[in-house]
Amino acid sequence: MYHRYFGLTEPPFSIAVDPRYLFMSARHRDALAHLLYGVGAGGGFILLTGPVGTGKTTITRSLLAQLPDNTDLALVLNPSLNSLELLATICDELAIAYDKDELQGKILTDKIHRYLVDNFSQGRNTVLLIDEAQHLHFDTLEQIRLLTNLETNTKKLLQIILVGQPELRTLLQKPELSQLAQRITARFQLSTLNLAETQAYIRHRLHIAGLPGNQNLFPTRIVKQIYLASRGTPRIINVLCDRMLLGCYGKNKTIIDKAIAQQAINEVNDEEQNTTPTYRHWPSISKALAATALIIMAILAAPKLQQFISSPAEPVPISSPVASVTAQEQEQAQSSPLTSNWHPQEDAAITQLASYMGMAGECGTAFRCETLTENNWAALAQYQRPVMLELSDGQQRYYGNLIGLAQQQAELLTAEGSETLTLTELAFLWTGNFTLLWQAPADYDGPIGLGDEGTIVQWLGLQFAQLDQQSQPLSEHIFNSALFQRVKLFQQEQGLTADGVVGLKTLLKLEQQLQPTTVLKGGN
Repeated sequence: MYHRYFGLTEPPFSIAVDPRYLFMSARHRDALAHLLYGVGAGGGFILLTGPVGTGKTTITRSLLAQLPDNTDLALVLNPSLNSLELLATICDELAIAYDKDELQGKILTDKIHRYLVDNFSQGRNTVLLIDEAQHLHFDTLEQIRLLTNLETNTKKLLQIILVGQPELRTLLQKPELSQLAQRITARFQLSTLNLAETQAYIRHRLHIAGLPGNQNLFPTRIVKQIYLASRGTPRIINVLCDRMLLGCYGKNKTIIDKAIAQQAINEVNDEEQNTTPTYRHWPSISKALAATALIIMAILAAPKLQQFISSPAEPVPISSPVASVTAQEQEQAQSSPLTSNWHPQEDAAITQLASYMGMAGECGTAFRCETLTENNWAALAQYQRPVMLELSDGQQRYYGNLIGLAQQQAELLTAEGSETLTLTELAFLWTGNFTLLWQAPADYDGPIGLGDEGTIVQWLGLQFAQLDQQSQPLSEHIFNSALFQRVKLFQQEQGLTADGVVGLKTLLKLEQQLQPTTVLKGGN
């Protein structure tokens, strides 16, 4: 219940598997992308390995949530099965009926084969996912390999995903399993987080649990302690952070300090090294009981605590000044005249912006000019590129090119050079309209999505193959379900609406990843 004390909606560091808390480090993103590619390719094996607590199960849960609707799944969570038990479990998972007297390898295999053929004829795919696969027996692994022999003349009928600890990779290197290893079409080894990723991971979980963006419970020096103690393993990070928040709450503090952090580290280390209670644990137990006794006090104290926690910063609105601006500042901003340096003509401003971004030519020929509308600076910063702003003094329109956006001020190019304004001043000049310049792909004439066909889809598949360092694209000419899921994953990573539809914002983010252009100084 301590989470209420910090203004959180739920405990942020539970070790329960919850895809909402999936932190997409570069390695986790690549792992999920490889799994999506493997499923999209169809047939054969996909291998995901990693040390205990690095997020394998969470990634597979996220993958399962993104499987196309035409996919049937057999999930095996207990790999300590012999080959016959495995076949029976697959039948149970896929609702394939069999009698007790039919518990024979050939009979069950034939039933699975007929099911797979029927599924294929109906346009459906079948996936077998085995977790903790390092525990599989040799004969069971051989039976799994034989299942991949179930195929038509053109396609394997069963996609198998093996998830396990690093010992699984060692197991598959044995000569007697070489035939199975050769059928692995995608493999990935998860690793622990580095220091920067550890800090981002902690912030991510706190954000999901509802912590305001401007509040910091774990200072950088504390994150370093956590990283050294956990060696970057997410599960251990969760345990340490949870213990530190409990200790912080028990001492009626608002930020984790060095003493609280070290106490939590010592307690967790003691528990790992000694599972049998000893007298030296009594101080920790007493503190835990004391903390529990303070739960009611925490609930009563929460409103008081909020006096010391500033509310999250709001985006600066366009049509009205922010609440934190005084009446005098509002009056000064509204009375600020437009300087004569602003571009009176839109074309002149576009030409200047194109030159700044290294683009030659004109709108509509060499590049596109997209006129859009946003209502706050945060939304504008997400485009990550210089834009032309439409300005107004209430009587006439002018134009300035935004090239820098900091927390409190903006830098713009004018007809005579550059101009720096506070965001408050600029808020009263900007109409909310802006124009951005970009290189649209050939044949792009609007958003594309599931089921679309043509060269633009082929181009998109190649872009994601390049991004993921894959030799083959997920799709050649048709926007299929595999490409759809990959687009959704990319949109989630980039903070976009994850609808799987590729429009302007998705294309701009993709361009920035593959062919970085001139970026907005100080932008997100």
